[in-house]
Amino acid sequence: MRRNLLPILMSMVVLSPLAIDIYLPSMPNMAMEFGVSASEIQSTLVLFLFAMGTGQLLIGPLADRYGRRPIALAGILLYCLSSLLAATAVDFHWLQIARVLQGLAACATSIVVFSAVRDSFSAKDGAHYYSYLNGMICVIPALAPTLGGMLALQFGWRSTFVFMMLYATLVIIYVGYRLPETRPAETISEGPLYRWARYKPILLEPHFLFYAFICMVGMTSILSYVSYAPVWIIEHLGLSELTFSGLFALNAVINIMACFAAPLVMKQLGNRGTVILALGCLFVAGSLQLILKEWGPNSGFEAALSFMLPILLLCIGFALLLGPATSMALSVFGERAGTATAILGFIQMSGASLLAGLVQQTSLSAPYAVGLVMLVLSSISIGIMKTKSLSHWHEQKILSE
Repeated sequence: MRRNLLPILMSMVVLSPLAIDIYLPSMPNMAMEFGVSASEIQSTLVLFLFAMGTGQLLIGPLADRYGRRPIALAGILLYCLSSLLAATAVDFHWLQIARVLQGLAACATSIVVFSAVRDSFSAKDGAHYYSYLNGMICVIPALAPTLGGMLALQFGWRSTFVFMMLYATLVIIYVGYRLPETRPAETISEGPLYRWARYKPILLEPHFLFYAFICMVGMTSILSYVSYAPVWIIEHLGLSELTFSGLFALNAVINIMACFAAPLVMKQLGNRGTVILALGCLFVAGSLQLILKEWGPNSGFEAALSFMLPILLLCIGFALLLGPATSMALSVFGERAGTATAILGFIQMSGASLLAGLVQQTSLSAPYAVGLVMLVLSSISIGIMKTKSLSHWHEQKILSE
């Protein structure tokens, strides 16, 4: 057992949420400097998440073939270089390229982090380590926007990417000295890296696909909120970057509290019942978002609060959703769990980025866009789960392998 592994993994797991949240307050200023629209600057989030999702399928087999440590070091190095590219980008398309590379880099470190836990600890001990790592992931959205807002006010938006580069530089030194190779000796690494036969049984399983879709519903809702919120609150409503960071941090704190409460809810309701409750939160949040936009305040801090209030329910629903939905998606797989996890991540993140990107191409204002995403996707999901003829999609299944 490698008891000193946790701090090393925690230093790496920060890279992904940091790249999403630290520059959110700067998005309106970035759009102004590059002379692009709000939807184009929002694409930098979509591209990051799409690359991170696609990378699940590309990088996962590489970690089995070449080991965890080389992939971790390569991923952190790419994170440093892509952050530098973003910080020095003069043309907008170079910023977009940098975000794609950052997404691939964050994917590599994420795969290594969670693989290392699976490699090094028993299922019982591993569950505790996963909870610590997920807790760290949830804490970053509460802190990073405030840090990013302060950096941007003092040094401009490029300083947020410089901060990412400097942090990754420290991490690569730390990981280079301290991270051991954790890949088990019996890992199968021969043969073609990418084979259809590896993916086919998973992609033909409707139970897996449905709960992968549920995970995508939650991620699409969160991504829509995260990409629209800074433009709406800072640019449209005219509030400061720090005010936005404070409101964003409040929702992040609610998300952290809901993450700690989620195991208790799952114990009472079971996985399927918790998924239904979470989708209900998204449905109410979407409905409330549309109602407040139609009949609530339209300007100032009050309008910002009316936009963020339904997001409290979204954060609760998201925290309740991912754990049981992931468990249900993977419940029909045994020794294929690694491949199934990679496909799940691909569907969840790449699918969410594509849907959110499509919504951003419309002329909908932020409250309508975010509200409709939550309302429509949760309604479809709940409708399927209440349809008896589709019970083989959503009822609990027994492990098959």
